[in-house]
Amino acid sequence: MDIAKSMIVRSTAGRDKGKLFLVLGTEGDFLLLADGKTRRVERPKRKKRKHAVFAMAPATCVAEKIQNGETITNREVRNTLAQLSGAGNPDQEG
Repeated sequence: MDIAKSMIVRSTAGRDKGKLFLVLGTEGDFLLLADGKTRRVERPKRKKRKHAVFAMAPATCVAEKIQNGETITNREVRNTLAQLSGAGNPDQEG
């Protein structure tokens, strides 16, 4: 399966191995990834496609916003990833 915008991927290499990211865009062989906390929407991480694997396709309003080219907030990204990974409160530091 080819990875496209608004999909959720899991990193398979690097110091962020195992983390979930939201795909904000693509640039050739690279993906632009954000998690809303360490990698924010304003400065997404560039990662090679071969170092990320498809995890799931969210059916949320965030995915629709990305597809339509609307701006999204870091909080929306964090909440989406937290809901899908089963984490508690995504905005709580610590």
